[in-house]
Amino acid sequence: MPPLSYAVRGVSEEVQLESARMALRILFAGSGEFGAPSLDALMGAGHEIVAVISQPDRPAGRGRELTPTPIARLALERGLRVVRTGNINEEKLDAADLLVVIAFGQKIAPQVVNHPRLGSVNLHASLLPKYRGAAPINWAIIRGERRTGNSVIRLAQKMDAGAILGQSEVEIGELETAGELHDRLGVDGAVLLVKVVGALERGIAVEREQDETMATQAPKLNREAARIDWNESGEVIASKIRGMYPWPGCRVKVGKELTLVRARASDREGEAGVIGADGLVGAGRESVEIVEVQPEGKRAMSLAAYRNGHLWEPGMRVESL
Repeated sequence: MPPLSYAVRGVSEEVQLESARMALRILFAGSGEFGAPSLDALMGAGHEIVAVISQPDRPAGRGRELTPTPIARLALERGLRVVRTGNINEEKLDAADLLVVIAFGQKIAPQVVNHPRLGSVNLHASLLPKYRGAAPINWAIIRGERRTGNSVIRLAQKMDAGAILGQSEVEIGELETAGELHDRLGVDGAVLLVKVVGALERGIAVEREQDETMATQAPKLNREAARIDWNESGEVIASKIRGMYPWPGCRVKVGKELTLVRARASDREGEAGVIGADGLVGAGRESVEIVEVQPEGKRAMSLAAYRNGHLWEPGMRVESL
C-alpha cells in the first residue's frame, strides 16, 4: 500500500507560530483518517507524541489481511510508538501533559481522562452543541446547513458534551460531498487544535459550557438511511445524496446499479422518481438534477459522461436500493 501523505497544507504558518512555545508530552488516541492532519500538525508544532493509541488491526481487502487503522499506519510511518487496544481503559498509560482524542471509537473512563497533567481534549467536526454523535459531517449536509466547523472540547462522559475550548467555521459548498467536507474539516481542525493546545500550555485557555437546549444529534449512518424517498422535496433529496457520499451512498438502479454522488434541486416539476424530458428526476416538490454518479466498480463521473454509454432516458424510473 502507498504511504499516507498527511502533510497539513495551509497550516504551516499557524503551526510555526505555536512551535516556539514549550513542547507538551501528548498521548494521541485516534483511529479514523480525520485525525491524521492533527497528528502531523502537533508534531510540526514541536510537541512530543509519547504514544499513539488506536483500535486493533482489522481484516480488510479481498485477502482479509489484518490492517492497521489509518492513524496507526500514519504513526508507524512517522516512527511513533503505537498501542493497539480494544479498551484504552485497561492500558497502563505513560505520563503525559495532555490526551488528545479524535475519531477514536471507544468510551474513555474518568481515570484515563484525568490521567494527563492538563486533562483530555477532543476534536469534533461540528459547531457544538449542534450535531453530537458519530456522523456530524454527513448530517450537516443532509440537513441543508450552509456552514459547519470544528470544536475542540473537554472530554466528558456524556458524548460530545464537554466544555468548548475553541471553534472554527467552514462554509459548505453548494455541491460539496461529505467526503470532500471531511477532508477540508480535517485540515481546518488541525489548525484549531494546535492553537487550543498552545493556549492550554500557556494557561490562557477559556472554557465555555455548551447550551444543552441547542443540542442536536448526528447518529451513525447505515445503508437503510441512504434510501431515497422521491416523494420528498428536491432540496431534501439533493442534500441527502451529497451527505451520504461516499458512504453509505445513495444507491439506485436505472437499468444498471450505480451510486448518486452529487445533485442539486431544480424548480422544474416532474413525476416523483421518474426521469423527465430534460434528464432531471422528479420529486414530491421540484425536481433533482443529478450532476455526478458512480457506476458499480468504477470511478465517479459526470452524468453527461455516464449517458454516453448507459441508458438514462425520459420515462425511466430511478429505483432506490
